[in-house]
Amino acid sequence: MTTNKHAEHINFELFNFDREQLKKSKCNLLIGTDEAGRGPAVGPVFAAAVCFKNADEKLILELEKLNDSKRVSEKNRLELYPVIKENAVYSVQMADENMIDRINILNATFEAMKNACMSVVREVQTTCMVLVDGNHSIRGYEFPQKSVIKGDSKSASIAAASILAKVERDNYMIKLDEEYPEYGWKSNKGYLSEAHIEAVKKYGITKYHRKKFVQNILDNAKVEQQKLKLV
Repeated sequence: MTTNKHAEHINFELFNFDREQLKKSKCNLLIGTDEAGRGPAVGPVFAAAVCFKNADEKLILELEKLNDSKRVSEKNRLELYPVIKENAVYSVQMADENMIDRINILNATFEAMKNACMSVVREVQTTCMVLVDGNHSIRGYEFPQKSVIKGDSKSASIAAASILAKVERDNYMIKLDEEYPEYGWKSNKGYLSEAHIEAVKKYGITKYHRKKFVQNILDNAKVEQQKLKLV
């Protein structure tokens, strides 16, 4: 197998970070959790939790391209996705657009993360330290946890969770695109691109739109338009 030495070095650092965090925690296993889809205007937010029980050198080399999902190409994400699933205890959960509208995106993200982590804990049946990407701890999660700023570029388990969440959400949006192709969700994944905004203005919002979010964007656009007219 041909390996990229720089990628391999980064990769070992990610797994070493997890080992150090596990030692400090005095827990038996470590879980990383991350989300995908906080920013879009359509569909659920997805959260994944990943626990590598046996991260040996062979697996580390297989995951040499592992990194924050935003720094990994779609092709490489799709290659990493099955390797992670085959070698980890994992869970992917989502909080849909109705929940997001009801309790806001941050709380909905916490709910999805909590459910994903609890699913993994129930499967491994031991005490786990959870590393949470970002600067917030998971609200309502009563077991050991630690927030890690930019954790998806520091921790192997968080990076793996970011890959699973991203791939699962992208696949979900591609399916929704088949139902509403005029909004371009296959390419914009629910983010409010210029073409997406124009489609909303022309066709209205769908049952999958986060209504409060979209309305705020449209209201702000109207305000900016009014300012332009006044100049």
